[in-house]
Amino acid sequence: MASNAHNANDLVESDLPLSSQHPSPWREHLQYFARWALGGLALAFVVVWFRPELLLRERSAAPVVASFAEAVSTAGPSVVNIYATGVVTETPVARLSEQASRMLGQSFTPIGPPTQRLEQSLGSAVIVRSDGYLLTNNHVVANKDNVRAVLWDGRTTDARVVATDPDTDLAVLKIDVEELPALAFAADGELAIGDVVLAIGNPFGLGQSVTMGIVSARGEAKINLGLMGYEHLIQTDAAVNTGNSGGALINARGELVGINTAMFGRGRGAEGISFAIPVETARAILDAIIRQGYVVRGWLGVDLVPVQLSNSMTGEQRTALQVIRVEPGSAADRAGVRAGDALMRMHGVEIQSLSQFRSFEANLKPETLVTIDLVRAGLAMTLNATLQQKPVK
Repeated sequence: MASNAHNANDLVESDLPLSSQHPSPWREHLQYFARWALGGLALAFVVVWFRPELLLRERSAAPVVASFAEAVSTAGPSVVNIYATGVVTETPVARLSEQASRMLGQSFTPIGPPTQRLEQSLGSAVIVRSDGYLLTNNHVVANKDNVRAVLWDGRTTDARVVATDPDTDLAVLKIDVEELPALAFAADGELAIGDVVLAIGNPFGLGQSVTMGIVSARGEAKINLGLMGYEHLIQTDAAVNTGNSGGALINARGELVGINTAMFGRGRGAEGISFAIPVETARAILDAIIRQGYVVRGWLGVDLVPVQLSNSMTGEQRTALQVIRVEPGSAADRAGVRAGDALMRMHGVEIQSLSQFRSFEANLKPETLVTIDLVRAGLAMTLNATLQQKPVK
């Protein structure tokens, strides 16, 4: 009997549906996600019921900018007009005759006493500190005896040249006016190609004007005009004319991103190409001049030109810088560098271009001991040099 009962139980258990013995895993997953989905919908309903404005927040997060009036009103009072005058001495000269030029070479000869004339220049400047410090271009105030600044409210005041840095075409001015509206600097490295920028300045002495463009390019590797020693320039298509030099290049928030410095002349067939010194350079020059009166830069003391060297075994081409002149008494002179040497590396860094070398050299501190890898008459050499402070012009 016991054996029969046991068999009967087995039969009963085996007759049960499989689904009742082991529930489907897919059904369990669906039930799990359904519970969470219903819970999320319920929570969202409660949040929207009490905070309906959240539905509109995402749509209004990035409004289309239809006007830059706020940026201009923020930055405009910080841009001043600069009028500078200086006395220029000139000596009248005449060319030698064609026959004399063939014998003596092309030359000029004085034909009268020196004369003096008053030279005037027009430009702009940016108030960068509320205690009266301004940034402008060196070429606006170079060799000028009298510099005047016209403020946004019509006041006119004398401006003193604190110091200039021809290598970056920047100058720092000081005016004796307190509580000035200093223009805020944009963050370093923030500006990108395609950003909208506005140029504010005093073109042709017409008073403060604003033009708009976009950033077309930036960086010394792409832009090298030969206008200054260190060119880390921003290229834009904002209209810049005579008188805009030294003015502000701002972003859509009214922050300073550059100092307008140059334009391509229309005589070259160029249209809508202008250049500005980036805020990173302007900030560094301003701080150095206010702190110590000049810019600290490492200096090797050589004049260089780019050359292409070829490996006689592999035929591989590479860039080097050939020394065309060594400054007497300089670090290079003391290290034994000679005219004709081809510089390959300095301080372990490969030389890629003249602008890259100059920037690297300048960013090293004076008294830094560097190694110079060069080629002289086909032979590789390594010399040691102690950099000096670049002479202040």
